[in-house]
Amino acid sequence: METYGSGELGIKNPGEIHKNLNPSQLIEAALRRGEGSLSKTGALVVTTGKYTGRSPDDKFIVDTPGIHDDIAWGKVNRPISRDKFNKIKEDALAYLDGKEVFIFDGMAGADHKFTRKFRVINELASQNLFIHQLLIRPNEEELENYGEPDFVMLCVPGFKCSPEIHGVNSEAAIMIDYEAHYIVIAGSGYAGEIKKSVFSTMNYVLPKEEGILPMHCSANMDPVTGESAVFFGLSGTGKTTLSADPQRKLIGDDEHAWSDHGIFNFEGGCYAKCINLDPSAEAEIFNAIRFGAVVENVVMDPDTREIDYFDDSLTENTRAGYPIEYIGNAAVPGVGGIPKVVIFLTADAFGVLPPISRLSREAAMYHFVTGFTSKLAGTERGVKEPQPTFSTLFGEPFMPMDPSIYAKMLGDKLDKYGTKVYLVNTGWSGGPYGTGSRIRLGYTRAMVSAAISGLIDDVEYKYNEAFNVDVPQYCPGGVPEYIMNPRDTWDDKEAYDEAALKLAKMFHDNFRSKYPDMPTYIAEAGPNLGR
Repeated sequence: METYGSGELGIKNPGEIHKNLNPSQLIEAALRRGEGSLSKTGALVVTTGKYTGRSPDDKFIVDTPGIHDDIAWGKVNRPISRDKFNKIKEDALAYLDGKEVFIFDGMAGADHKFTRKFRVINELASQNLFIHQLLIRPNEEELENYGEPDFVMLCVPGFKCSPEIHGVNSEAAIMIDYEAHYIVIAGSGYAGEIKKSVFSTMNYVLPKEEGILPMHCSANMDPVTGESAVFFGLSGTGKTTLSADPQRKLIGDDEHAWSDHGIFNFEGGCYAKCINLDPSAEAEIFNAIRFGAVVENVVMDPDTREIDYFDDSLTENTRAGYPIEYIGNAAVPGVGGIPKVVIFLTADAFGVLPPISRLSREAAMYHFVTGFTSKLAGTERGVKEPQPTFSTLFGEPFMPMDPSIYAKMLGDKLDKYGTKVYLVNTGWSGGPYGTGSRIRLGYTRAMVSAAISGLIDDVEYKYNEAFNVDVPQYCPGGVPEYIMNPRDTWDDKEAYDEAALKLAKMFHDNFRSKYPDMPTYIAEAGPNLGR
């Protein structure tokens, strides 16, 4: 049996092993095996079964002496013993006896100084195609000199864990052993678990081994100067939309790192939501869903092979994975210069945050740690009014170390390079959701453009006492001056003050409960409660 680095593959009686097939070969294999069908545009359409999204309750980190003190243990980073991990790994490998196996040797990290090699072993040809398109694809010379991988990932959705036997919570388990450099994904057919396991690995390895800040963000850059801008934001805030600027090169849409050389994409592809995908509004994503792309859990007419992107009967979390080269203005390789501007995006459904505000270094660290947006009434069962959502570092499920480590790294970068930071509200103005109106995308685009270009560096700023930020009083590009100060847009000023105080208290309560040991200078950079 061929060896594949880190010892033998581990399957006692392997069936046919396919290594580093090209997309056409993988698509042929997936169709032969009945894993999916081709759409009218040639994309491979698959369903992922019971799991149509990540399963956070089934994610574990192997707790070993070498990494124990590095991990922020809790509800997000759950420990599992090495013995339990090895039992699941051994049983999953035994499950593969006699089965076809698909292997991809890929890389994460577009800056070769910091690249990590991932060998991905898949039960499914369609999942091997997915990770082939999402990771960085080695060229022929890099494959010839690939050598040992830095991490091995075993993906076996057909193997179902037993909580009684394996000591986990369900039939699924997503486990990382940082010391053994091995990842196991069992019981879930959702391909996003593969991508995010790579991200979670890099988010530990790069700060620990390289002193580099990993970021859950999109990024673009000036095609002439190479200066970059990064965009943080939770779902629904416009991160993908606002970073897709035709005047700038797209570095990547999701996962990056910031070194002393600049920023670089972890990936070689994109994983875009495609629910309600409108070809006129999101033409680049729509046109990327073609031969070589993998589309998950969409509804397709079996006769015409047309995809109905508005049908959410399987899930609202429909997704498309494709190589970044399918985006016309992509920066390949995904490397950019030092960020000139950092944008934190939030969709404030309370209608009280300014549409754009400038943050101090301390406030930037505060909002980085906080990761705020809001759920809307009606979007989830039981949500009757806007509710705040806080996700640490804008990517809490994927950040294994203490938030203060990442926050300090950001603060050091801002000090060293003089990078400006802005908080941009893509939510409501003139009142809360249901009363006010959502800030026009055109206005937001103009404000983001002005921030990146420096056109609002020297305009008049006014201090917003409630949220402890500085608000520009003018923005070029057709932005009405009256929307710059949110209190001015409310008919009932007292109602605004009450809503602002309510949201400020939510920020305060969240920070106090989740980060009791965070330095005082960061805690005090958040919204005011009358202090």
